[in-house]
Amino acid sequence: MPVLSPERLIERFYREIWDHADEEVAREILAASLRFRGSLGPEKRGPEGFIEYLRAVHAALENFESIVEDLLVDGNRAAVRLTFRGIHRGVLFGFEPTGKLVSWQAAAIFETDGEKITALWLLGDVDAVKRQLGAPEAQTFT
Repeated sequence: MPVLSPERLIERFYREIWDHADEEVAREILAASLRFRGSLGPEKRGPEGFIEYLRAVHAALENFESIVEDLLVDGNRAAVRLTFRGIHRGVLFGFEPTGKLVSWQAAAIFETDGEKITALWLLGDVDAVKRQLGAPEAQTFT
């Protein structure tokens, strides 16, 4: 298998997997030992664990899209700042579908091995999503 830069793996991850829910690409570029931790639940293992999470996101958000704002690479690790958005079409955080376009900021840290993504930690601003769906304003830290 050819060596792939973290940039190329991450580009494929967002364009082909997140944006288009391509499960075959997920199985191709996510390591069997993948450790994935997202904002919406417990740690998932392997491509199938990630795909379960992916399906839930796409069930709740139609036309889901990720926009990479910044990508920083250091060896086999990378950090990404991005914006997610989609149309709320399924139950999300207990909110029935609203049809609203929701968007939020997120950060991700990847580890790769030259062939596959081996670890991904993703933290999204879920409070921003909840506010857009009708939750009351959260208390601010002051």
